[in-house]
Amino acid sequence: MLQADPATLIPQDPGRQRQALLDLLRLEPRGAAQREEQRLVALIVALERSMPADLAAAGSLDLLEGVWELRWSSGRQPYLAVGPWLENLQLLAPSQGRGMNLLRLPGPLGPLAGIAVEASIGVESSGPAPRQRVQVRFRRGGWLGPALGTGRLQLLRKVRQSFPAWLDITVLDAELRICRGNAGTLFALLRRPDLSLQALLLPAEQALDPRPASDQLNGTD
Repeated sequence: MLQADPATLIPQDPGRQRQALLDLLRLEPRGAAQREEQRLVALIVALERSMPADLAAAGSLDLLEGVWELRWSSGRQPYLAVGPWLENLQLLAPSQGRGMNLLRLPGPLGPLAGIAVEASIGVESSGPAPRQRVQVRFRRGGWLGPALGTGRLQLLRKVRQSFPAWLDITVLDAELRICRGNAGTLFALLRRPDLSLQALLLPAEQALDPRPASDQLNGTD
């Protein structure tokens, strides 16, 4: 029996496209959306056409700021894994020119330890509309331990980045973010309003390079 092309099952209305994608990404256990990959990708492509993000639009950077959880990715690398045993979080603070990827166990064990990579981020201010590109410069990565006093145990080392890295934010709203990486990987993330950006992001004074990302990305090192 012939199976229907997933693209033919995609609603034409952008609002229904968005809701269908949200329903897939919210499937439990975490990672269950992988079973619907063809339909999920078709929904993402449809939304990129019908609801393209523009980071130059008023309020877009405020929407970008926060804690996001990766719920599906086209990548197969271990650090892009999505499953019930792992929270794959991305912390974005464009207001500070900073971001951080954080892998940790779900539930109460999460704050005790994780693997983190800090980065400087900056939205490209030139180029054709819509503006979607965020330049990324990885700064340091390693192990994060539990809180200790006003700080946190950590073992982070400087990262040497030998290639330019960027993300194109193609869809963005209060709950959903779609992006494409410089290696061609497609990502779908959901906002985690239950998690605090301020609590998870390392304090600025502990960051390797506290200068604004615009200075760093303009080659003023």
